[in-house]
Amino acid sequence: MTGAVDWATARRVALRGSSRKAPPTGTGSFRTLAADMAELTPQAEALVTAQTGLVSEAGPARARVVNRAMWIDANISSFQRLLGPLVDKLAHTGGSSRLAGIGSRFAGTEVGVVLGWMSTRVLGQYDLLITEDDRPEDQDIVYYVGPNLMALEARHDFDPRQFRLWLALHEVTHRAQFTGVPWMREHFLGLVNQTIDAVDPDPKRLLESAKEIIEARREGRDVLADGGIATLLASPEQRVVLDKVTGLMSLLEGHGDITMDRAGADLIPSAGRFARVLRERRNSARGVSKLFQRLIGIEAKMNQYVAGEAFIEAVEAVGGSELVDRAWESSDNLPTMPEIRDPQSWVDRISSAPVLAAS
Repeated sequence: MTGAVDWATARRVALRGSSRKAPPTGTGSFRTLAADMAELTPQAEALVTAQTGLVSEAGPARARVVNRAMWIDANISSFQRLLGPLVDKLAHTGGSSRLAGIGSRFAGTEVGVVLGWMSTRVLGQYDLLITEDDRPEDQDIVYYVGPNLMALEARHDFDPRQFRLWLALHEVTHRAQFTGVPWMREHFLGLVNQTIDAVDPDPKRLLESAKEIIEARREGRDVLADGGIATLLASPEQRVVLDKVTGLMSLLEGHGDITMDRAGADLIPSAGRFARVLRERRNSARGVSKLFQRLIGIEAKMNQYVAGEAFIEAVEAVGGSELVDRAWESSDNLPTMPEIRDPQSWVDRISSAPVLAAS
């Protein structure tokens, strides 16, 4: 194999990692969860629409309760679709087939380790990637990872119906963002493709990145704070795009958290406790686990939730939700990461921009 990732290796490593501390899941409990999510996901979608005004152009949301192996397979399938251009690019960079094979297996192991660890933590996920080549029934799905969800409920004695609705609210908010804002999905995937196009397969690029990391450490800078090892190894061109991606994801994650709390306020009395427990869960890693989270960018993603919420609250304090909604008018209106950190700069820029008519 001369591609970028040996997917068979990735799956094998991921499944091995996913089996650690796997909670038992009875068939009856799994069926009950599936029935609940089939009912609660449309309810959550209606609540999100009422709260945000975003209406999906892709029809009603579809829920699918999966086990860890199914979640891994779904994500490997998405990665294969998304990274196809990168695989083709690296396959034509030359070098011996033996070295290419070793590199692809190493990359597969890396991907597998990350997916295996993530499969033990993820509760829900919206898969936004849609391609013409795949079966429609396996796309545009809201996934819920049954073993993780039920184990968390049992460990903290959560009210299942409340917690499941609360979780559904977050996931369908993300779906509303990508299917209710007409240009959002293509814009996000365009940024991803720009990042892939900027990949430099020359080994010299890795050496240059290593030198930059060493220099940053000498200067006392936290080289993992902005996005993990992927950001560290990015080229200057990639970092420009990654900054746009980070700003966008901070907005979406912050908007998702705020929406889930507000949309379910009257129906989920325990929402505050749910949020507190999950926040503590995110921050509970220590030692090697903490380092692993930082290396793969999980810690940076956690920071996106906080920064995004703070940005939205600051903007609302100036112009209410109507001002926040201006971010959905055009990709030009999206905040950059510096603007996420300095909301007033975004307010100043948007206040001087013409209001676009709804499409």
